[in-house]
Amino acid sequence: MSILTSLEDLHAHYGTAGEASLIKEIDHLSPAYRRIVEASNFCTLATCGPEGLDCSPRGDDGMVVRIQDDQTLLMPDRRGNNRIDSLRNIVRDPRVSLMFMIPGWNNVLRINGKAVLSVEQDLIASFEKEGHLPRSVIVITIGSVYFQCARAVMRAGLWETENRTGKGDLPSPGEIMKEIKASFDGETYDREWPERAKTSMW
Repeated sequence: MSILTSLEDLHAHYGTAGEASLIKEIDHLSPAYRRIVEASNFCTLATCGPEGLDCSPRGDDGMVVRIQDDQTLLMPDRRGNNRIDSLRNIVRDPRVSLMFMIPGWNNVLRINGKAVLSVEQDLIASFEKEGHLPRSVIVITIGSVYFQCARAVMRAGLWETENRTGKGDLPSPGEIMKEIKASFDGETYDREWPERAKTSMW
């Protein structure tokens, strides 16, 4: 097996990036990039910490982040499983990476930067949803913004209806956990999950 072990080897193997790959990266939200963020209700949040890396899905029924200004994004930490993997990482290493995805759009938008966790009460209150508040707000300072080549999404046919997985084609959460721990009541977990999600969305 031939392994690339240095930047010199890597660059020699791949060659140089084209102009379009380089000029699209800027350090703030341009008007076009702002429109993409405004249209996105889903992104992934990647963080790093002493234990390793984490990548968490983030979604909302409107914009997944609020734009404070051209270099600052606000992301409410909505209700989840309380593992707080991303948050534990951020308080120890502020580096974050976001990937915004919009159904039907073959590109993705990437934002890299640094984040802090705010528990300022007025800010938290501004993200109230159906009487529920986020526990904190992730304040992201943008370092770089760029859109990603569409080839990966096109190769995967990600938005094609015929590629959607049917219900029951994959193991349910209850089945996964029962496989890991035989005494876990996976059937009850799966049966109760839709109502539990409905009443604990925010």
